Amino acid sequence: MHVINSIDDPAIAVFSSLTEAQLRNRIEPTKGIFIAESPKVIRVALDAGYEPLSLLCEERHITGDAADIIARCPNIEVNTGPRELLASITGYTLTRGVLCAMRRPTPLPLEVVCQNAQRIVVIDGVVDTTNIGAIFRSAAALGIDGVLLTPSSCDPLNRRAVRVSMGTVFLVAWTWLNGGIETLGNLGFRTVAMALTDNSVPIDDPRLAAEPRLAIIMGTEGDGLPHSTIAAADYVARIPMHHNVDSLNVAAAAAVAFWELRKK
Repeated sequence: MHVINSIDDPAIAVFSSLTEAQLRNRIEPTKGIFIAESPKVIRVALDAGYEPLSLLCEERHITGDAADIIARCPNIEVNTGPRELLASITGYTLTRGVLCAMRRPTPLPLEVVCQNAQRIVVIDGVVDTTNIGAIFRSAAALGIDGVLLTPSSCDPLNRRAVRVSMGTVFLVAWTWLNGGIETLGNLGFRTVAMALTDNSVPIDDPRLAAEPRLAIIMGTEGDGLPHSTIAAADYVARIPMHHNVDSLNVAAAAAVAFWELRKK
């Protein structure tokens, strides 16, 4: 156990002063770190095999909410200190009690994520951390087998994305899609771009549900999908709307799409 007396204590730099980009460590990816917040989320990560490095929590949680986590990780460094000091470090009161720095895993190969999948989602250029977390939560709940993200999308292991996902980022296989969506055709998938176009079909079109392997492509919060992506997709689909509403938030739209196009 390490008792913190100052916000400048180097032992807690990972929690207090390193940016998300520094935590990710693109130069040496094998040394990358991410932060999991709340006992529930940390437990999900541990169950999924993620490696814990250090813990930050109030002293009362050492024998309380974090007791089972510490017991599972006997060699982990536990950093603790007064409630007010921890609030100044994190920027808010630790209402959930516990933060855990964990080793960032090596990204899975694309072929591994897609190997046995019937339904996957491609997240193209979505940068809002809340939306990323919410999409992962819906993907886990509604039967999506894998998540692919374009390099322009937000990192799923961003602290807020992990928190919003309630740890489901650890439950669904994911990786980065560095090529175009035509790559998915080579892996046996048909693709459906979620977009409002003149030739889009309703999302309940029976042809979509009948596809044995389908990749659902979701675009950015503001501009949607690039025209080149829409043109390259096998299908373009829309969610029928009322009251002249033209679109939903990308996380809400993803949940509707996952449910309608789920494996039947």
